[in-house]
Amino acid sequence: MSPISPERQNYRSAIVGTGAVATAHARAIAASGGRASLVAVADMDLTRAKDFAGVWNVPRAHASLTELLREEQVDLVHLCTPPRLHAPQAVECLEAGVTVLLEKPPALSLAEFDMLVKAERRSGAYVATVLQHRFGAGALRLRRLARADALGRPLLATCATHWYRDEAYYSVPWRGTWRSEGGGPTMGHGIHQFDLLLSVLGPWREVTAVAARRARDVDTEDVSMALVTFDQGAVATVVNSVVSPRQASELRFDYEHATVEVRHLYGYTDDDWTVTPAPGHEGVPDLWSREPGGAPSGHESWFTAVLDALDRGQAPPVTSEDARRTMEFIAALYASAFTGERVRSGQITADSPFGRTMEGTGAPWEKVRTT
Repeated sequence: MSPISPERQNYRSAIVGTGAVATAHARAIAASGGRASLVAVADMDLTRAKDFAGVWNVPRAHASLTELLREEQVDLVHLCTPPRLHAPQAVECLEAGVTVLLEKPPALSLAEFDMLVKAERRSGAYVATVLQHRFGAGALRLRRLARADALGRPLLATCATHWYRDEAYYSVPWRGTWRSEGGGPTMGHGIHQFDLLLSVLGPWREVTAVAARRARDVDTEDVSMALVTFDQGAVATVVNSVVSPRQASELRFDYEHATVEVRHLYGYTDDDWTVTPAPGHEGVPDLWSREPGGAPSGHESWFTAVLDALDRGQAPPVTSEDARRTMEFIAALYASAFTGERVRSGQITADSPFGRTMEGTGAPWEKVRTT
């Protein structure tokens, strides 16, 4: 199939993997106002695929991505499968000339992600990662005001994902393993919050981190913490946890002229943001309130941005370049945590230990377990 034409106004979409997150994608397609249509689904459990198709009035269900690509004419494939399948299935879509919208994490390693980028360049189609917190009205407003220098210089930020996942959550075989999930809360949970942090503060320079397995019987970490410096001078702390009974997702940005905060759990609205001006800058909250409000973070806001980009003939967000910066940050965090060293941007290459796998030279607790 040829790449999507910018003149096309309706995009034939398919969902592969009909688990829980697939519902968010189906809702986003249904809410697109006719700009996209869900024409097929696939799941290795064909019965589950058919059940999902019945709920969403989808004409056809398939037992595999390969079968779907062979028998359907689609413009977009929404990949909602387990993480270990993301990169190989995305490559399969790209080789068929189909743009792929990929749930996080987009790959299990930098090396695997770079393989995906090469496939995208050969294809002419696109790959975009679902990191939906970038697209709520509050995040858009914050980035606009920061670019306009209305907030002054960014000085300090804190980013915390305090979530709780019990042992039953990890009874799913692919969860909590390096081989199938690629990492713990750093890879699969906190990525939403610190990707938003990176989208606001720009390129990061250095990472100093720790990671630990404190409470869950898994291969990966269940908590990590990092100190991050950015090219423009700001410093930030990043916490990722799945052992926190009082769950919260929080970001705080301290600028010269104001503190901007958002507190939520799995998605924010305009009401979740607060602005506190510094003395002498009492007008900043008024600037904030004048900016357009509206859409919460979520798959619908993200999908609207995807369709807008495709209509313009552009790569949909989050682009492979955007996603690689976030993936490199994850690799650097693990590398710092497991080696005890400060890691600089660009230091982790695709052929280095932490480029080949997020576990790199091995988690410290695994060494204890095997000695």
